[in-house]
Amino acid sequence: MRTNLLRETQPYPVEQALRKVGVNLRTARLRRGITIEEAAAKIGTGPRLVTDAERGKPNIDVAVYAALLWLYDLLTPFEDLANPQKDEQGLILASRREPTRAHRARGLNNDF
Repeated sequence: MRTNLLRETQPYPVEQALRKVGVNLRTARLRRGITIEEAAAKIGTGPRLVTDAERGKPNIDVAVYAALLWLYDLLTPFEDLANPQKDEQGLILASRREPTRAHRARGLNNDF
């Protein structure tokens, strides 16, 4: 049986990012005057998951984070995560594989 070590220990930058997202979610909730119980009820989960998300715990399903972002009207930046057009390293790697010139087709193309 395989063990998911990522839930127990993450790379430090991942841990820090999750904590920051949690702090940001808590700030958004408090600014809107929403209690943990109200937030949980509005997204259809329990208060414990909202609290854990605000603490940046890694075992929280991404759907909880997305639902909280939706509740606070902050989902648009989430939708843009991993946007291929903003992936500078990926674009550089892809451009290295692009052909530098066109080649003439050989033989007949019978693909109708």
